[in-house]
Amino acid sequence: MKQPLLYHIYSLLRLLPLCIVCVSSSNKCIVTHEVADCSHLKLTQVPDDLPTNITVLNLTHNQLRKLPPANLTIYSKLTVLDGGFNSISKLEPELCQNLPLLKILNLQHNELSHLSDKTFMFCVNLTELHLMSNSIQKIQNNPFRNQKNLIKLDLSHNGLSSTQLGTELQLENLQELLLSNNKIHVLRSEELDFLGNSSLQKLELSSNPIKEFSPGCFHVIGKLFGLSLNNAQLGPSLTEKLCLELSNTSIQNLSLSNIQLYRTSNTTFLGLKQTNLTMLDLSHNNLNVIGNDSFVWLPHLEYLFLEYNNIAHLSSRSLNGLFNVKYLNLKRSFTKQTTSLASLPKIDDFSFQWLRCLEYLNMEDNNIPGIKSSMFNGLINLKYLNLSNTFISLQTLTNETFLSLVHSPLRVLNLTRNKISKLESGAFSCLGYLEVLDLGLNEIEQELTGQEWRGLGNIFEIYLSYNKYLQLTSNSFVSVPGLQRLMLRRVGLKSIESSPSPFHSLHNLTILDLSNNNIANIDDAMLEGLEKLEILDLQHNNLARLWKHANPGGPVLFLKGLSHLHILNLESNGFDEIPVEVFKDLFELKSINLGLNNLNILPPSVFDHQMSLKSLNLQKNLITSVEKNVFEPVFQNLTYLDMSFNPFDCTCESIAWFVNWINKARTNISELSSHYICNTPHQSHGFPVMLFDTAPCKDSAPFELLFMVNTSILLIFIFIVLLIHFEGWRISFYWNVLVHRVLGFKEVDGQSEQFEYTAYIIHAYRDRDWVWENFSPLEEKDQSVKFCLEERDFEAGVLGLEAIVSSIKRSRKIIFVITQHLLKDPLCKRFKVHHAVQQAIEQSLDSIILVFLEDIPDYKLNHALCLRRGMFKSHCILTWPVQKERINAFHHKLQVALGSRNSAY
Repeated sequence: MKQPLLYHIYSLLRLLPLCIVCVSSSNKCIVTHEVADCSHLKLTQVPDDLPTNITVLNLTHNQLRKLPPANLTIYSKLTVLDGGFNSISKLEPELCQNLPLLKILNLQHNELSHLSDKTFMFCVNLTELHLMSNSIQKIQNNPFRNQKNLIKLDLSHNGLSSTQLGTELQLENLQELLLSNNKIHVLRSEELDFLGNSSLQKLELSSNPIKEFSPGCFHVIGKLFGLSLNNAQLGPSLTEKLCLELSNTSIQNLSLSNIQLYRTSNTTFLGLKQTNLTMLDLSHNNLNVIGNDSFVWLPHLEYLFLEYNNIAHLSSRSLNGLFNVKYLNLKRSFTKQTTSLASLPKIDDFSFQWLRCLEYLNMEDNNIPGIKSSMFNGLINLKYLNLSNTFISLQTLTNETFLSLVHSPLRVLNLTRNKISKLESGAFSCLGYLEVLDLGLNEIEQELTGQEWRGLGNIFEIYLSYNKYLQLTSNSFVSVPGLQRLMLRRVGLKSIESSPSPFHSLHNLTILDLSNNNIANIDDAMLEGLEKLEILDLQHNNLARLWKHANPGGPVLFLKGLSHLHILNLESNGFDEIPVEVFKDLFELKSINLGLNNLNILPPSVFDHQMSLKSLNLQKNLITSVEKNVFEPVFQNLTYLDMSFNPFDCTCESIAWFVNWINKARTNISELSSHYICNTPHQSHGFPVMLFDTAPCKDSAPFELLFMVNTSILLIFIFIVLLIHFEGWRISFYWNVLVHRVLGFKEVDGQSEQFEYTAYIIHAYRDRDWVWENFSPLEEKDQSVKFCLEERDFEAGVLGLEAIVSSIKRSRKIIFVITQHLLKDPLCKRFKVHHAVQQAIEQSLDSIILVFLEDIPDYKLNHALCLRRGMFKSHCILTWPVQKERINAFHHKLQVALGSRNSAY
């Protein structure tokens, strides 16, 4: 039973996003906006503590026996009063006097039995009055005389035996009069003449035991546009008489469903010849015979409903006269159950030739043997054809099957549930205007070569889901490059590995459904080029191996390039790993479904690019921890989240952040209290996640910060110690160089004539013989070279230390003869080396040459003399050769070092 308009008003108003206020603790009425809902509260009287500005009051399903006007006086702004489903037996006239703005009054399902002239005398503004399901058996006098604005009057499901609701003209604005399910046997003109000034859009007389239509009964009504006599058991003869009585009326809509009209003839609707009938409902009549020319009297008919009948034969003239029909429903109209093909319902060729304006034809759920060559001839405006579960034997579609539709601008063709097993080449070639082709729920088992779709230049959607077995090739859809929706759910696809991909030509595809196919093997180019794809369904397959890092060749990133994808469904694929970059190109993604997989640990940045995501489904995985660094970016804009039935670890490290987010977020999280349960630790098992206490987690925050600061300081200290230990000499050396440069020490002029000696030789006392023996010959060979040897060149009478300092300053280079003796010589260690290095630093020169007579480790050299090989350039470090034949090479290198310019550091 349809709900009155009043309930739709309640539903809409209660959806308004405003706060709900309980205005009374005693009655618990709910006030939203200006609507007070006091239903289902077992009230025995009208509440007196509601806001006085309410305009709608719902008192349904209580225990009210009356509506005292005095109790409603304070609610004078009411426009809607619903007192249905109570025990009200009497209505006082002062009710409407105290409610002057009342427009809708609903008193259905009460115990009203008598209506007097005074009952509604003050209800002058009523537009709807609902009195259905009371005990009203007779209307006396004129109780509706003052209802000049009434549009709808419902008196159905009472005990009325007559249609007479008054003795004088009234209800001039009434559009709907509902009198169904009463006890009306006869329609008399004098009982309907009170409607002489009315224009009824709908007169509802269904489910009445009507046996007679008196002459002129409908003519006394001002204008009658709609009449419903469903379930009236009229039969063929009384139906014919009804049509005669409707002759020359304004009738446009006539509903005669289930009136036992088992046959029609060319006289059945003769009386409607002089009408403008546009809608006729003959459904549920067990109609067996449609006589030739039955509808020739209905030239203006646009909508014809013949569903749920039992038509045995539709001849070429059965539908003659229906030249303007746009909509024809023949669902389950040819359903004779028989095993004999000869007894099956028959549709002759050219049966639809008269329906030149037909746009919609529904023939689903029938038992027609097949499609004849001229069955649909003449349907030159047909756009929608539903042939679902229509034919007994339509196993193969050939290029002649739909030849009778070659002149039809067909847009939608539904062929589901017809046990079709094969599509031949060019099966739809004559349907060039077709946009939607539904071949789902059949038994198609073949390789799609692409020729099946030849001629479908305007196709928009192909639905192939729920077939037996389809094998795709690279050319499967090359004939339909404009295709935008392709449904291939549960068609036996086990792999899609053809190269190029079967979808490579579908650059306009927006929806692709490959779910429930147990697909295990695809390559990363399967979806390449589908840049307009918005919805991708891959749920219930076996793709887990493709995302494993152990997969040969690495994870298969088959989602790459889908930059406009909005909805992605990967439910039930067995995933236990997600590559970190798998979603990085999906910037417009709004919904991801990863439910019913085996995911446990998600990479920290896996959702970082999903700033547009609104819905995330991770239910029934193995997720134990909801970590901030993984989920915070994607949770920011979510409106729906489902992580139910995961084994959450209820510890501070695992879910403290998640619980805090739940308490602040406005995201819709369904079944939060019952489906988000702790699994570990043992003491929290079975405990709701939302009740996890995060207070102890917050207390540890300062200690965590202190730990981080102390750890950082300790690590920095260790680093500095190690740096000083291993590289401190280098830092110290270059620091001294930098300081002296900043302080302005100038490099001694590099001209050789300013120096008295080419080089000052620092050596241990025990190495003096070797120095004299090997350096003196060099002076004899080259007159420009002059070494400062302490035994020979120190001036007599000058103190030793002063002589050393003076000689170093007068030497262009300083040569260290490195031996174990030098490392142990106290004068060299404490004085000579110090002054030599200090002069080099002050001058910022590469003036020191190291000559190693022995293999001295760097750490010993540093420990004894504070020198390292790394402080000097490679040409300033020489090693005395063991082989005599290499001595000349050594001398050459020494001359190069002595002759090199002292460049600044």
